[in-house]
Amino acid sequence: MRQDTRPTDIVIRSGTVNDADAIHAALLRLGTHIGAHQEITSTPDDLRRYGFGEKPAFSTLIAEVDGEFAGLCLHFPIFSTWMGRPGVFVQDLYVEDRFRGRRIGEKLLRRVARECRAAGGVYLRLSVDTDNETAKAFYEKLGIGWSSYEQVQKIVGEAFFAFADAPEEER
Repeated sequence: MRQDTRPTDIVIRSGTVNDADAIHAALLRLGTHIGAHQEITSTPDDLRRYGFGEKPAFSTLIAEVDGEFAGLCLHFPIFSTWMGRPGVFVQDLYVEDRFRGRRIGEKLLRRVARECRAAGGVYLRLSVDTDNETAKAFYEKLGIGWSSYEQVQKIVGEAFFAFADAPEEER
């Protein structure tokens, strides 16, 4: 697919509770793109509840092109005990297909990095789907490299609940 590189008015802004439906729709498209749409069980109400309440669990940056939703960067603060400094974890970066090639993903990442740095942060971390070679190449091109000494581990769903609820003597 040829990507449009026309000059446009690209605006990057903070997401609001009114963006929850658009954010969720973008996450569903991202999940479909990487072949993991069945993994997405969140709803727009979940995003409203956990992203825009009194203690938001995440923040979003929204990219718009000529007033139209073009992409998002969903992120949250993290902390490195080894560095003794805060950072930012990018959970989801998504750009609509028709807006790719306009450096929107890069603009979103640079904006979140600037915001992190302004808050005293010194690093950005993200995770990439193992089969998403395009995304890996994109991040590498920006200088966001693969960490050879880490591997993501996780426990979810019923296994997580059983682990969390196990009596102390079983732990």
